[in-house]
Amino acid sequence: MALIEELREAVVDGQAKLAVAKVTEALEEGIEAGTLLREGLIQGMAQVGKLYEEGEIFVPEMLVAARAMTAALSVLKPHLVEEGVVSSGKVAIGTTQGDLHDIGKNLVAMMLQGAGFAVFNLGTGVTPQQFVAAVREHRPQLLGMSALLTTTVPKMKATLEALEAAGLRDQVKVMVGGAPVTQAFADEIGADGYGANAGGAVDTAKALLP
Repeated sequence: MALIEELREAVVDGQAKLAVAKVTEALEEGIEAGTLLREGLIQGMAQVGKLYEEGEIFVPEMLVAARAMTAALSVLKPHLVEEGVVSSGKVAIGTTQGDLHDIGKNLVAMMLQGAGFAVFNLGTGVTPQQFVAAVREHRPQLLGMSALLTTTVPKMKATLEALEAAGLRDQVKVMVGGAPVTQAFADEIGADGYGANAGGAVDTAKALLP
């Protein structure tokens, strides 16, 4: 359908107002919200991730595209609820204690939303105890932790230990990422997954929650 293709292109191009207009127009024409989510937003963000991996676009363009997707999704959400569209899974995500960097974490959160996940963005400077509380409250299938400072990376291990102590570790998959974080570190602390970038984080999330 032309409208869905136009919606997808608006997301890829980062045109938030146009994406909202196309979603509104498509809903008025009777196209189901679930179809718009899957074939418009999710496919659009998948294309954005592919362009990033191929070096065609960079983080600023990804952020603009993700914001366009988020704007369109805000219009779609009530209709998705009405249709009973099930999300790909629930994810809680935050930046570790002592770290106030949130661009990368927010990009991952938006990309996950664009892939159909229900996302609880916990913000920055999240303590191990706050991560534990979020798992208790939201019951996510996946917990994502981000760190940009080498001094805050150890808080990831502390959070895993806090989850273990609270008896919650086996109830949630844990994914880690951020500039100083590596696959080797993720393996060392016992995380379930690692995302090298926003696109990789989405692929990891999908693999962890089949």
